[in-house]
Amino acid sequence: MADIERQRAVLDFYQISSLKPETLVQWPTEKDRDSDASEDESVKKKANRRKSRYQALERAVSTRSSFVPGSETSGSGVANLVQRDEPDPLGSTDSVVRTLKQLGVPLQDDLKLRNRFLLSSTTFSPALFLSQMHATADTQSLLSGLDILSRSIDQKSASLKVLVESNFERFVRAKATIDNVYKEMRYRGVDPTPPRARAHSRHASRNSFRSGSGAPMTSPLNPATDPRKKNALAKESEYGILGIKAPLLDVSAKAEEVWGPALGGREKEEHLKTVASSLDSYKEYVEISAAIADSIKRNDHESLVEEYTKARRFAEQAKQLAQELEGSQPDEDQVYRIVLAARMWHDVEEQISNLKRDIWRSLVSPYNMAKPDSGKSGDQHMELITLLLELGVEDNPIWVWLLSRYDYLKSKIQSTTERSKVEIEILRRRLANSEKPSPQTIASHMRTLGRQSLESKTKTFDSPDIAELWELNVAYMSNLLSSQGILGEVLEFWQTVQGFIEGKTQRSLPVGYRGESKEHHRLSQQGTVDLQKGAVELVSLIRESVLMFFAGPPPEDISLLFSPMPQTPSTPGYGGNLTPRDPRFNLDPNNIPPPSPRRGEAWEKFAFWPPWSNSLSGVHYLARMLVLVGAAACDMASIEPVGQGDAAEVERVKTLVGVARERCVTALCAAWNRDAENIKYVEDWNRSPDRKEVTKMPASFKAFEGALLAGMQNILYISEAMDKPGAGEIVLPPPPKLLQMVRSQYVTTLYKALSGMVENAERPVKKADDEWTVDVDGYVLVSSAAAPRASTAVGGSTIDAGDRNVRMLLTLSNLSALRTEIVPDLNTQFENAFSVKLTDETKTIRDVLSQIDARLFQSYTRPAIETLKRIIRAGVSDPNWAPSSPARPKEVRPYVYEALLSLVLVHTQVSTTAATLTSQVLSYLLEQASKELLEAFKSRQRYNLEALMQATLDVEFVAQTLSHYTTDQASELQSQIYQELDGRTDNEARARLQGELPEMRAVLKRLREASKSEFACFRKPKRPVGNGLERRETGRSVGSL
Repeated sequence: MADIERQRAVLDFYQISSLKPETLVQWPTEKDRDSDASEDESVKKKANRRKSRYQALERAVSTRSSFVPGSETSGSGVANLVQRDEPDPLGSTDSVVRTLKQLGVPLQDDLKLRNRFLLSSTTFSPALFLSQMHATADTQSLLSGLDILSRSIDQKSASLKVLVESNFERFVRAKATIDNVYKEMRYRGVDPTPPRARAHSRHASRNSFRSGSGAPMTSPLNPATDPRKKNALAKESEYGILGIKAPLLDVSAKAEEVWGPALGGREKEEHLKTVASSLDSYKEYVEISAAIADSIKRNDHESLVEEYTKARRFAEQAKQLAQELEGSQPDEDQVYRIVLAARMWHDVEEQISNLKRDIWRSLVSPYNMAKPDSGKSGDQHMELITLLLELGVEDNPIWVWLLSRYDYLKSKIQSTTERSKVEIEILRRRLANSEKPSPQTIASHMRTLGRQSLESKTKTFDSPDIAELWELNVAYMSNLLSSQGILGEVLEFWQTVQGFIEGKTQRSLPVGYRGESKEHHRLSQQGTVDLQKGAVELVSLIRESVLMFFAGPPPEDISLLFSPMPQTPSTPGYGGNLTPRDPRFNLDPNNIPPPSPRRGEAWEKFAFWPPWSNSLSGVHYLARMLVLVGAAACDMASIEPVGQGDAAEVERVKTLVGVARERCVTALCAAWNRDAENIKYVEDWNRSPDRKEVTKMPASFKAFEGALLAGMQNILYISEAMDKPGAGEIVLPPPPKLLQMVRSQYVTTLYKALSGMVENAERPVKKADDEWTVDVDGYVLVSSAAAPRASTAVGGSTIDAGDRNVRMLLTLSNLSALRTEIVPDLNTQFENAFSVKLTDETKTIRDVLSQIDARLFQSYTRPAIETLKRIIRAGVSDPNWAPSSPARPKEVRPYVYEALLSLVLVHTQVSTTAATLTSQVLSYLLEQASKELLEAFKSRQRYNLEALMQATLDVEFVAQTLSHYTTDQASELQSQIYQELDGRTDNEARARLQGELPEMRAVLKRLREASKSEFACFRKPKRPVGNGLERRETGRSVGSL
C-alpha cells in the first residue's frame, strides 16, 4: 500500500503517466522550457517563492498548462493559456512569430507585443495583426483567409457543441457537487437564508440585543454566535482560522514575553555587529552625504568642494567597476560598493542640485546686485562664481552674472531717474502754487550773506522749502553721477567686465573637477561685443537722464507716485535697511498738485530751478551740481568703449556738459537780474559796525555780487572737475557767448543796484500802525513800534530814516564807498575770474557812479543853496546894508550870520550822519555862497568907501570862518568878488581903504572872537584857529587894498 502511494507521489511530482521507461519516449516540452531557464531565473524564483500567500492556489491553477500544448509561464512562475506561437488564423503560415520575426517585428523580448499578434491572447489586436502580418496581401488573399477562418470557427463550434451535448449530465452533476461542497464549507450545511418575521427584523434584532435581552442571535451569518460556523471558510471567520487565532496569539505573546529579550538581544547584537562592520568598511561612502549637508549648512565652501570631489571620485570608481564586470556575477563587496556609491551619489547630487539652484538665484538676485554695506564683502559674486565653477555647471556663471548686472543697472537707472524727477516735480509744483515771496523776505536772505560766509551757513540764503528742493536736486545728481552712486556702479561694472575680457580676473578662478569649468573662463567674441555695447548703453542712459533734467521742460505726468513701489535696491524700503517712502510724496489721487501756473517767470521753463529761488541759493547749488556733471562726464569718457570706441558718444558727453552749463547760466542770470532789482530792499538804514559813515548796504552788496561772481566762475569753468584725467578734452572752456552774457548781466546788476540805492534815498516814507511803511510800490525801511520817529541808534548816533536828507547823505556815503572801494574790487574779481578786461565797462560804471553821485549831491544841497541864495540876495539888496557916511562898519551884516547859521545846521547834519562828506558838502556850499555873493554884489552899480568896507568885511568874515573848507574854486570866486568891487568904486575910495585896513583887521578879529563859539564847528579839528586876517588863493587881501 505504501509503495502504491509512493509511486503516485512520484507520478504526480514529475507529472508523468507511467514509471515504465518505454512510455517515456519524449520528455514534456514544458520540462524542456523549465530546464532551459537560466540559473539567475531559478535563483529569482527561489527568492520569490513565498511572495504570495495564495501561491498554492496559483500553482494548482498553473497545472492546467499541461493540457494546452505550447502554453507558457508568466514572469511570476504562473502558467497561462497563451501559446508561445500559433499558426496564422487566415491560413497563410504555420508560425506567426517566425513570420513577424522575418518581417522585422521585435517579438523576442516584448511579451506584451507578441500577445497582441496571437489569437489565443485576450490582448489580441486585429488591426495590428492585419497591418503587420498581411501588410502586402491583396483582396483575394484576404477573402481566402476569411473563408479559412470561418471554416475553422465552424469546426471549433461544432466540436464544442458535441462536447457539451455528450457531457451535459456530467457538467450538471459536477456543478451540483461543487455547489454542495461550497455550501458545506461555507455554511456548514445550514441554509444561508434566515427566516424573516418582518421587514425590519434586522433592526429589531439589533435593538433587542442592545436592550439587554441576552438572547443569542441565531443567524448563521454571524459566526461569533453560531459555534458551527467558527471553522467555516468565510470572511467573517477569517476563512476558518478564527477559532485558533486567539490561542495562537496568546501563545505568541507568552513566547515573546519569555524568549523575546534573549532572542531579540542576540539578534540585535548580531545585527549591530553587521551594521558596524559594514559602516567601518564603507565609512567614507556613508559619511559623504552628511558631510556635504553640514558644509552647506555652515556655508563652508572649501569643505563642500572637497567632499563633493571625493563623492564624484567614488561615483566614477563605481561606474568603472560596473563596466569592468560586464554582466559577470559580482561578489558581495562589489555589490555593496556599487549600491552604496549609487545611493550616496543620488543623495549628494540632489543636495548639490538644490545648492546650485540657490546659488544661481543668489547670483542673479537684485539683492546681491546692490552695492554692499561697509560690513559686507563686495566680492560676493566672485565667491558664488568660484563655487559654481568648482561644482561644475553647464551655463557660464561669469556671463550670467555680467548680464544680470547689466540688466540690474539699466533698471536701476530708469527707475531712479523716473521717480526722482517726479518727486522733484511734486515739490516744485507746491512751491510754484504758493504765494510769491515778498521783497522783504528776499532781502532778509540777501542781508544774512553780509554777516556770514556762503559756505559756513548754507541754508540761510533762501527759504527752507526752496533749500529742501535744491538739496533734493543735488541728492538726485549725487545718486546718479557720484562715485558712490549709479555711475560709480557702472564704472565698477566696466572694470569687472574689462578684467574678464582681458583674462586677468579668471586667473584666480578654479577650473573645476578635471578642468571641466575651464571653458567658462573665456568670454565669446560676441559676448565681449555685447558687453561693450551694454556699457555704452548704460552711459547713454545716464547721460540722457541728466540732459533731460537740465534741458527738458518740467514733467507733466506724475502718475508714477500712484503706482506700487518696485522692490529694488534703488527704492525706499529695499532690503529692510532704507527709510520708507517720504510722507511728502504720499499723494491723494483725487487731489493731485496742479501744474505750475503761468506767470511769465523765467524759472517756469527750467525743471531744475525751484520756483521763487534767489540767485544766491541757485549759484551755490548749481555749482555743486555742475561739479558732479563735469566729473561724471570725465568718468563716462574714461570707459574704454565710450572714450576709444564710440566718438559720437564722446561728443554727446561733451554736449551734455555744455548744455547743462548754458542752461544753468541762463537760469542764474535771470535770477541775478531779479535779485538786483530787489537788492534795494536790503537797505535797513543801520550803520555798518566797521564803518559808521556807511550803512550795511555796501557790505551786503559786495558779499552778494562777490558770491555770485565766485559761484559763476565755478559754474562756467567747473574747476573742481578738472582734476579728473582727460578733463581738458571733455570739460571745454566756456564759449564767448556765455562770458558775454555774464559780463552784460554783471554790468546790468550794478546799474540796477545803484538805481535802487538812489530810489531808497529819494522815496518818501510814511508811518502807519507804529511801523514805518511806504507807498504802494515801496518797502519797509525801519520797523520800530516803540520809537516816535523812524530812527535807529547804533554806536551812540541816531539815524533818522524818515528824513530824506539823512537818507541822501547815507546814500552818498555808500556811493562813495562803492566808487572808491567796492566796485573796483568787484571789477578786479570779475577780471581775474573770467580772464577778461572790463576797460570799457569800468569807465562806464565810473561815469554812471559819478552821475548818480552828482545827481544825489545836487538833490541834497539844492535846498541849502536855495536858502543861501535867498538870504544873501535879501541881505545885500537891503537898503540898509551899506552904512551911512561917514560912519565906519563895525559889524558884519545879519544876513552873514544867518547864512553861516544855515551852514552850521548843514554841518551838524552831515557830520553826524556821514562825517566823511562834511568837507565835500561845506566846500561846495562855500563855493555856492561865494557865487551868490558875487552875483549879489554885481546887482549894485557903485560902491563908496563905506559900502566897500562893508562888502569886504562880509566876504572876509565868511572866508575866514569857513577857511577849513576853502577850495580853489571858492578862492577864485572870492578873487572875482574883490575884482568886481574894485571895478565898481573910484580911486579915492581905494586909497582911503588902505588907511582903514588896520581898523578893519581889529574889527574882524573882534567879530571872530565873538562868534568863536557859534561857529566852532567850522574849525579844523585839533588845530587852533589863526588870528591873521588873510585868505588863501584870493586875488587880493585886505592888507593889499
